[in-house]
Amino acid sequence: MLGGLILVLAVIAIAFSRGDDAPAPAPATASAAPAKAPAAPTQGTADVSIASVGDVVMGTPEFGLPPANGSTLFSAVTPLLKGDVVFGNLEEALATGQGSKCGGASGGGCYAFASPPSYARNLKAAGFTVMGLANNHALDWGSSGQRSTVAALDSQGILHTGRPGEIAVQKLPGGGSVAVISVAPYSWAQNALNIPGTVALVRKAATLAPIVMVNMHLGAEGSGATHVPQGGETFLGENRGNSRTLAHAMVDAGADLVVGEGPHVLRGMEFRSGHLIAYSLGNFLGYRTFSVGGTTGQSGALSVTLGPDGAFKNARFSPTQLSGDGVPSPGGSGISIVQSLSRQDFGSTAARISSSGDITPPR
Repeated sequence: MLGGLILVLAVIAIAFSRGDDAPAPAPATASAAPAKAPAAPTQGTADVSIASVGDVVMGTPEFGLPPANGSTLFSAVTPLLKGDVVFGNLEEALATGQGSKCGGASGGGCYAFASPPSYARNLKAAGFTVMGLANNHALDWGSSGQRSTVAALDSQGILHTGRPGEIAVQKLPGGGSVAVISVAPYSWAQNALNIPGTVALVRKAATLAPIVMVNMHLGAEGSGATHVPQGGETFLGENRGNSRTLAHAMVDAGADLVVGEGPHVLRGMEFRSGHLIAYSLGNFLGYRTFSVGGTTGQSGALSVTLGPDGAFKNARFSPTQLSGDGVPSPGGSGISIVQSLSRQDFGSTAARISSSGDITPPR
């Protein structure tokens, strides 16, 4: 819709790595004068459209890279990737060479994902404006791979968020802006296990833009992880966070929209204080990397319209499904899955989802 949009990157407190595996905290800066209270962010006059999808992996050398350098991966679903802000979770590095995570070879429960840096062009062509880097595969190629990923996205004018303290601020052509943060339960990301720290980051984001979106990469994985539990989750012995507590804290701190992924399946949606929380949008694209059988092959794109002040206006969930190679196309059973899970998990706060995918708050 806004192909000519000039993206302006505002990244706050970016963290760089000390070594091959763990980025260092952002350096502190000294101030020679007392800090002034930040001015209120300028609000636009038009509604803001946000499109969001789940996990994206465009292929990795060990399992095979797609034909035509991946240029056709998003062809069938590009119409769903329209909005002032278009977000996806990049669950891989954009790097070459050998990954450090598995000692150079995947398998035995260890999987490392990376596509060539040139594949950032595919994200740009598909319509993405912001990519999340907070997930368990972001550091598969070490800190050098993370730097390569950031450079590749920068070369295409795609914003990124998810490293410790990082906020992406996208300016809108009609005035106003949207601040986006992404969190995951890892030290190399804005750590979702540190809820007070993440609350502080949301509040900081609210001083930079009138609309704040939070992406969370949390939860257990697989076909048995479709429900959002009460309490924390673990997977393979790893603390995968508490999705409900975090999402509610994000809204209470000022987030206008919370969207998640990580379980590799769809999860339900609810409203809190008038704001939509979509707990997991599943696998949007996983070329020869993700399981695509049953519920793991069902996904979708979420389109949300917010007022200039972040107030919810309307939303729609458009279902997609993955082919045997993990390439998305429209269709599938995603709407009925999300309808059912929303009712079961959230009751009176559940989002109401029509048979066409329209989303409205509970009565």
